[in-house]
Amino acid sequence: MSNMIHVSGLSRDYKITKKREGVTGGFIDLVRPRKETLRAVDNVAFDIEAGELVGYIGANGAGKSTTIKMLTGILTPTSGEVTVGGMVPWLDRLQYTRHIGAVFGQRTQLWWDLAVVESFRLLQKIYEVDEDTYQQQMGVFNELLEINDFLHQPVRKLSLGQRMRCDLAAALLHKPKVLFLDEPTIGLDVVAKDNVRRFLRDIRQNQGVTIILTTHDLGDIEQLCKRIIIIDQGRVHFDGLLDNLRLQTGHRVRLTVELREGLSSKKLAQVTDGMPVKWESAEGLRHTVEFNRSEVPGADVIKQLVNACPVSDLHLAEPPIEEVVAQIYRDGGVAQ
Repeated sequence: MSNMIHVSGLSRDYKITKKREGVTGGFIDLVRPRKETLRAVDNVAFDIEAGELVGYIGANGAGKSTTIKMLTGILTPTSGEVTVGGMVPWLDRLQYTRHIGAVFGQRTQLWWDLAVVESFRLLQKIYEVDEDTYQQQMGVFNELLEINDFLHQPVRKLSLGQRMRCDLAAALLHKPKVLFLDEPTIGLDVVAKDNVRRFLRDIRQNQGVTIILTTHDLGDIEQLCKRIIIIDQGRVHFDGLLDNLRLQTGHRVRLTVELREGLSSKKLAQVTDGMPVKWESAEGLRHTVEFNRSEVPGADVIKQLVNACPVSDLHLAEPPIEEVVAQIYRDGGVAQ
């Protein structure tokens, strides 16, 4: 595969005014304002291959949205290089917009008082989509997103989940090569989130769309992305496979043990005495133990418990991705 997106040394500075306190300070600011430079994105670099779906995550103020705005051509960087499909977003803007789609969870690109289908027809004209392609895309959208039932409703009457499905369809109507998603599942219920995630997996697989996803819902990351990029304070702290991230942060796992009859936490701790494990909680017949696979194999822990305790069921699970990302922030990054 070839690179669809190339980013090198990307930085963006903002000039901010630092206010003085009090009335006197306000007057001084009128004459001698104090200017400071804030670096929102600092020397970011990555490459994304055609057809990849990459999670771009970080805390509020980490630099995610600023990066996306530069990649979409909304902002011009202070320094650095960006090419998307061989085009520079802020220089080739007119041509470039024909090859990308964007969905921002809190903003719609549909016309508020028009019926959904009228918005689609307007976008068809704007992007010069021929009728055959339009009908083909609408068929795909209805099959995957089930939008036919509300095509003739005004956008303002749609639920949040319905509007998000229509925004996704609108962003992909002209068959773009790249799709930028900023919080596409924010505020959605479980069913609506599942619909959006299923659609994104299908559209990437069948139409080869390259997708960059920014989100605070790390369930999106776990279900959609093999590769993630973590940004904090404007800098990339991790870029790699999600599985490798788990390994580099210790590969801790949790084993939930269901017993046929009650045992105290003290008794269970005695069973695993000498093993580097930590019993986290006990609730009736259910107990949870945490350990690091690099220190002790899961099979050894399970064997010890099954041989010594009345076990009825076992469940081994990775820690939630939220905990893994939190560990990155605490450690200030991991080795690449």
